Formats: sequence, structure tokens, C-alpha cells
Amino acid sequence: MNKAGLAAAVFLSSASVMVLEIAAARLLAPYVGMSIYTWTCIIATILAGMSLGHWFGGHLSEAESTRVNRYLAILFGAASFSVILVPFVLRIAAPKLLVDGAPFLASISVLTALLFFLPSILIACVTPMITKIAIDAEPNARGRTLGRMYALGALGSILGTIAAGFVFISWIGTAGTIQSVATALALMGVAFAGAARHKPTTGIVLALLIVAAMSAVLGRAAFASVCLEESRYYCIRIVDFADPDADEARVMVLDHMGHGINERYDPTILHSSYVELTHEIVKQRFGQTPNLHSFFIGGGAFTLPRRWAHHFPNGRHTISEIDPAVTQAAIEFMWFQPHPSIEIIHRDARQFLQTKPREPLFDVIIGDAFHDISVPAHLVTAEFAGEVAARLTKTGVYILTIIDNRHEPAFLLAQVRTLSKLFPAVEVWSDVSQTLSGERLTYLLVASRAPTSISKMTSSHFSNRVWIRQNLNDIAGRLSPNDVPILTDDFAPVDRLLRDVSVFGN
Repeated sequence: MNKAGLAAAVFLSSASVMVLEIAAARLLAPYVGMSIYTWTCIIATILAGMSLGHWFGGHLSEAESTRVNRYLAILFGAASFSVILVPFVLRIAAPKLLVDGAPFLASISVLTALLFFLPSILIACVTPMITKIAIDAEPNARGRTLGRMYALGALGSILGTIAAGFVFISWIGTAGTIQSVATALALMGVAFAGAARHKPTTGIVLALLIVAAMSAVLGRAAFASVCLEESRYYCIRIVDFADPDADEARVMVLDHMGHGINERYDPTILHSSYVELTHEIVKQRFGQTPNLHSFFIGGGAFTLPRRWAHHFPNGRHTISEIDPAVTQAAIEFMWFQPHPSIEIIHRDARQFLQTKPREPLFDVIIGDAFHDISVPAHLVTAEFAGEVAARLTKTGVYILTIIDNRHEPAFLLAQVRTLSKLFPAVEVWSDVSQTLSGERLTYLLVASRAPTSISKMTSSHFSNRVWIRQNLNDIAGRLSPNDVPILTDDFAPVDRLLRDVSVFGN
């Protein structure tokens, strides 16, 4: 193969690894969400595979050049086949590994290794082999050739990252991205098989590619996306909500977690306990105030804004939802109808809030942009709490939803300690029935200048739903305030604080 062909092979193989890495995060998101743990497992797995592949490829490159071409043809064909297998392995392995009570880190580490370790090895093998061929072809320019190959590999990695993040995932989806990587690897396998001019090698490569193609065609279900839409931020799904008391209801799922349950004909029914509790606390504090001014950090299914458009029709409800696709899905599939009292901003909530004057603007600010253990750290710090406090009225309230461990919830306590620096009253509320079962719990933090006048509330719609204000000493267990940090922009170790939440199920 000529110099241009070798350069293209290094460039495309390096790009393929990075496209696969970005696609890996999207593939796993509907099963395990998107967190620093997910990215850590993906990056570590692919780097481990590349390290082993480079080492093994270096040994194979010592063979004579015609034999190296054969090896390259087979490796590219095998890499294409291994990439095609990824969605099949995911559908089989995920339900077996991600079971109730399974440790999150161990499960995701094993799953990631099963999916991406072998493809990373096979793709990485080719770089030292191609580089050796290029150096042998120009023995008087070894240094320049080596530098050129390293540069092409780096450029390929950059292009692959940009292409996957900005183009492939948004335009052809994860399945199309995976198939594109497999196709690119297959074409390079065919090219090196032709360069090898060795019939058995050509036969092996063609057999691998035929099997891969047949697998892709026959296994369309494995390649079919589980997402209604793959946006720049989430895998968006809409599923029916099975409840005999609900006439017709749906759940919006972002990645792997539900973000709102809406009934088609009755927006006043709030099926999620913490959402109804938020509504009851606001009612208790503001009564029937018609012109309530609220700000929502995160829209999701727009369940509460939909409710408040009816309850506070003359108010002003501003929702900062970073993903326009989420808003569109809520309108098309969750029966959310834009209302004169509702303003939707498609920006990061902190960026938007910081553009507003530091003066009383809102009666209520609702923080509900967390995704299980995936917590945007910039929305939980003291600096952000200061931005919130500066824009609340004297009677205003900041209500924050947090998912944490039922026993010794370290992140919750850190958030309480952080908010207490800015708000005289910080309360923790929870559903009584939920506190009696399961290891994880959805808490509601209520921060304001004055405490809620009551410590117990009952649902106006669900007879068995009761909420209480928790005593911090009761839920802290062995933890003390000094055991958790005040969260700041400089130090907000939310992933470490939430490590005990890292199990699947309850």
C-alpha cells in the first residue's frame, strides 16, 4: 500500500476509536445514566484496550511486510466484526448485570469491558504495524515518518471526537454511528487484503465481513435505538404509566431516569410524590396567590409548570431547560401546552440566572435538574446558592430535589450545610412510606428565611401519601456536620458523596 493509503489508515483507525468512545457513553446512558463513573469506566476500558493493542501490534509488526499486510487485513476485519457485536452484547449483558442491588461501579465496569475492550485492542493493534511499514518504506526518513504517523493519529482522534459529538450522534444516532465505525474498519480491511495479495487472507476477511453484515441486517432489533430521540444531551423516551387510577398517563425518561409523569386530561394530578410535596409546600406558603413568580431549574416533562399554569394562572413561571428536544417531546407526547404565564429558556440555569439583576425576582425557585447520581456540580455550590438567594423575595423559598442514600445521606447533608450558610431555615422533607423501604430516597430540601409553619402534610389526592419534616440527627446516623464539606465551585465532590447510592434498584 502506498504512503497515502497508510496515512489514511492510521488517521481513520484513530478516528474510529474516538467515535466509538463517544458512542459508548450514549449507548450506556439508557441503562446506567451519564455520570463521571460512566465516563471513567469507558475511558479506562478503551485506554487499557489500546495499551494492550499497541503492545501486541508492536510484536506483530516485526514480521516481514507481506505478512504484516495480511495481519492488518484480518485485524481490521475482526475489529469491524467486534464493533458490530457491541449492541448485541449490550442487549444480552445489561439485564444480567444491572439487577436490583448490584453495585454500580462493579456492574458498569464489567459491562463496559465486555462491550469495548476487544474492539479497542483490535483497532489499536494496527497503528504500530502501519507505522512500521511506513518507516520501512522510507528508511532514510524514519524520524519524519514516525512524527507524521503520530500527528495523523492525533488529528484522527480529534476529528473522530468532533464528528461523533457534533455530527454523528445528532444526525444518524448511536446505531448509525456504530455501523459507520464498523463500515470504515471493514473498508480498511478490504484495502489491506488487496495489498496482501493472499487468497486465504482475503477469504478470512470477506468471511468476517459477510458475517458482520448479516448480523447487522438480521439483528436490526439490537441496532434499533431505545430512544424516541437522541438529542445533544439525552436519550429521550416516553413510556406509558401503568396505574389503574390514571385515565391516560405517560412518563418521560431521560437516559435511564423518569423525569415527570403527566396525565392527559387532568394536569392537577401529580403522581410523583416529591412533585406533589413541592406543590403542597408552595400552597402552604403562598395560598391562592394568583401572581406567583417561579423559576424552574430543569423542565423535564413540565409536570409542575403545567399544574401551576392552572393553579397560578396570572403568575409568571420561567423554566430553564437546557435541551430544546426535551421541551418539544413534552409538547408532542406529554400533553404540555405552552401558556401565557410560562416562559421557556433553553439555557443552562446558572448562566441564565446570572444574567438577571441581583434583586427579588421570584417567590419560588425549584431545583430539579439532577439525574440520579449524575449531579451538575455547578448547581449545588455555595456560589450558586448565593445567586439563588439574591433573587428570591423576602418570603421566597428555594426547593431542591435530591436523591440520596436512606442511611447517612452524605450528599444531602453536605447540601444542607452549604445552604445553611445562606438561608436561616433549611428543612428536609420526605415521604413517610418511602422512608420505610429501599436504600435510596428522594428528599426535598426547603430553604428560606423562615421555616414552614407545619411539620407534617397529607396529600389532597392520594389518601395514603404523607410527608414529614425530618430531624437531621435522625437521618445523619454516624455522620456529623464536619464529616461533609461545604460545596463550592472549587470543591464539590458530589460523586464521592453519592458513592453509597451507586446500586441499581432499591
